[in-house]
Amino acid sequence: MEHPLKNIFSLTNAMAAFICFIASPLTASVNQSVIKKYLSDAELVGEARMTYLFWKVYDARLFAANGTWQSDQPLALELSYLRKLNGEAIAERSIVEIRDQGYTNEVKLRRWLDQMREIFPDVDDTSTLVGIADDQRNTRFYLNGKFIGEVIDPDFTRQFFNIWLGEKTSEPRLRNQLLNIN
Repeated sequence: MEHPLKNIFSLTNAMAAFICFIASPLTASVNQSVIKKYLSDAELVGEARMTYLFWKVYDARLFAANGTWQSDQPLALELSYLRKLNGEAIAERSIVEIRDQGYTNEVKLRRWLDQMREIFPDVDDTSTLVGIADDQRNTRFYLNGKFIGEVIDPDFTRQFFNIWLGEKTSEPRLRNQLLNIN
């Protein structure tokens, strides 16, 4: 049986594979222009810091139209990493999180894993990833304002962002902060 802390740290790797607080004013303006490209009326919904034990992993910020998140509408999730993480490990942990929420289509999960392995870079404390769920419900990824890949599949978009925003997330406190739920 796996130690429960191993699962938590693995989640940290997956989540850290995505978007956090802005590292500098230049990065902030680059990310804001990327977000505004897809959501012209984007406003901050909520923000949270992912920690594991005493390690700060990443800061996350959720943006949606007029600051109101709706699960079927465009959004931007920004993860600013606070530590070094391997991109492949982030992809693998993302699949584990999606499975843990009850998704069972193994053909799609394998395809998505391959796509994320190609897209997700290794990250460190200078890395900010932005994931965009566009108006067609596809997902586009940016690293420090530069486009790094996309997954054209609304099912992926729903399942991927549910890692943070779904009711079955393994991090409900983080979800509540991102959704600004008291």
